Amino acid sequence: MNSKTQRRIIKGAVSALLALGAAGAVAHHSFALYDMEKALTFTGVVTRVNPDANHLQIFFAPMNAERKNVERGEDGKPMVWAVEMTGSAQAAADGISVSTFPPGTIFTVGLHPLRNGERAGARVNPGALYKCPEKKPPAPGKGCESVDGNQMIGGGQLPIGTAPGAQPPSPKK
Repeated sequence: MNSKTQRRIIKGAVSALLALGAAGAVAHHSFALYDMEKALTFTGVVTRVNPDANHLQIFFAPMNAERKNVERGEDGKPMVWAVEMTGSAQAAADGISVSTFPPGTIFTVGLHPLRNGERAGARVNPGALYKCPEKKPPAPGKGCESVDGNQMIGGGQLPIGTAPGAQPPSPKK
């Protein structure tokens, strides 16, 4: 085999590997797991934040309609959901981090739920995320966007949806 043929084989192999790598990256960022036709709005209490470099996640317990407690399962434990955001660096640039969403923070977010019915979803993008002022929950049936002194993070609007613990956003003032 001459050097020209060897270079052609190597070039073809490198191209194939690059194509496979690109396909893997696209598959990793696929939204096929989420029901993009559904968008739910939750007001909940942060239980923890996972600052994974690929996708920051906020784990939260949805608040009941009275906004006095969190939804609980038959076992009495909070029904924790997860909302997946962008990567940690981008999320931090948007104002979403472990330090800005410590456990106990009340917030309102829109998400596209997982198709398999598990309690998780991808943040609606573009979609606003509202953080309530500390120790100031919204009125019954309302979200953090209705609370004086709220902090809006991100652009867009909250979706209207229904699910256990999910509440439609309150009308703008």
